[in-house]
Amino acid sequence: MSQAESLTAAAVPVASVSRRRLGVVVFTAGAGTLATEIAASRLLAPYFGSSTVVWANIIGLILVYLSVGYWIGGKVADRRPEPRLLGWIVLVAALVIAVLPFVARPVLDFTVQGLDTISVGAVVGSFFAALLLFAVPVTLLGAVSPFAVRLALDDVSQAGAVAGRLYALSTLGSIVGTFVSALVAIPLIGTQRTMLGAAALLVLAAALMLGSRWQILTVGMAALLFVPAETVKATSGLVYETESAYQYIQVLQRSDGSRVLRLNEGIVNHSVWRQDTVLTGGEWDMFLVVPPLLDHPPERMLVIGNAGGTTARAFGELYPDVEIDGVEIDPKVTEVGRRYLGLGDNPRLHVVTADGRPYLAGTDERYDIIAVDAYHQPYIPFYLATEEFFRLVRDHLAPGGAVALNVAAVPRDERLSDALGTTMLTQFPSVWRWRALEFNQLLLAFPEQVSQAELESRIAAISPAAESLVPEFRARLSPMGRTGEPLTDDRAPVEWLTDRMILGYAAHGGELEQDLLPTAPGP
Repeated sequence: MSQAESLTAAAVPVASVSRRRLGVVVFTAGAGTLATEIAASRLLAPYFGSSTVVWANIIGLILVYLSVGYWIGGKVADRRPEPRLLGWIVLVAALVIAVLPFVARPVLDFTVQGLDTISVGAVVGSFFAALLLFAVPVTLLGAVSPFAVRLALDDVSQAGAVAGRLYALSTLGSIVGTFVSALVAIPLIGTQRTMLGAAALLVLAAALMLGSRWQILTVGMAALLFVPAETVKATSGLVYETESAYQYIQVLQRSDGSRVLRLNEGIVNHSVWRQDTVLTGGEWDMFLVVPPLLDHPPERMLVIGNAGGTTARAFGELYPDVEIDGVEIDPKVTEVGRRYLGLGDNPRLHVVTADGRPYLAGTDERYDIIAVDAYHQPYIPFYLATEEFFRLVRDHLAPGGAVALNVAAVPRDERLSDALGTTMLTQFPSVWRWRALEFNQLLLAFPEQVSQAELESRIAAISPAAESLVPEFRARLSPMGRTGEPLTDDRAPVEWLTDRMILGYAAHGGELEQDLLPTAPGP
């Protein structure tokens, strides 16, 4: 700002306003901003997921909006340092936030459909969705703090103290908004009502600047909390949906009577239930080849990523002597599995509510089979794909046991499974790849050398109900070799590898339709 502009700004009279009221407004704006950011992730998750790239888009754009808001707020406050104008800024932001839950679904549907036609995924989709939905309210809330500083500044000699105090209040509000919305409000009342509650508080803050008669609008806004929440994501065959502390959860019933579990954007099914058979024709069947590959009958199994219990349900029927610990981080998914997906059908399944790697680090148990199926679609969590993780897995594997890892792939691009195979070879002398499905492979690791001929011979002992898997296993089994550098906790670009596979496949006109494993009737 030039000296002339400074003199002009200083000459503009500032209407008197209580610093306490300004503090409340700034605190509430900070809380509203972060509550909106957390809610943004929940609104986008059913359509684009909640991967790191989606969060990067949300956080990056929120920071852009705040930066623009800071700049605009400072410029406007210098020209019109009026408390009522600040009140209107907060009020408009509140009204837009209140509208968002009701307009988000058609906007997100339009975004998904439009971008699907040009084969663009979560990266671009979530960027434009966040751009369309959250630009106005977050930019307006960003303008609040510099505007409040201008109103509170009576003496230039106190500028640093005033700015520091108000920005500290804004940050404190952001902290409260983050934890209250994520840990309390969304789990208890859902995303829609969390946003409406934040909007009501912002209206109340705006009334401090506009006058008490505007407080009646807070009552009207609060009344919207009693409006029944709409279906989060309308989908054909929807049986049940909910939002947990971790994700969006759907159960769908298909035309053949089977049920499927879908999480977040619903690209794939995370569990499948069929009334007449435990076989699914999908990636869960891959794990059924593992028991006969051991040099002894398995007694204990660990499933990291139990979800709705599809794999454990199949083991309960085909290998009923195996005791299973199924680790699932989300207790709501376990509840849904028991209610809709037959998770309780296997009496030898013990569900552990935990994250897979911390669970392994904190237990002394050893397992004959450790199955890793913990996708946060379409990504494997990076910390379940590193050299350090597989060292932990090796230490919890019983002699003669095996590790089985479900890995995403696309036709003609196996860079992710190559990287994982290379990493597993740092801890296991024998690693094999079974190209079971078009978009799923099973990596098998053994703590001792085992030949392909031996594996192909052992597979004959598979449960008769799953013997249709044997020809595919023998035809598509191959040893893994070292390719590039292993993944480590320090550097594991799992999402980068996965994104390159997906985008490369989409660029060549591919569609994510899965060729299923052969199925057989249950015993």
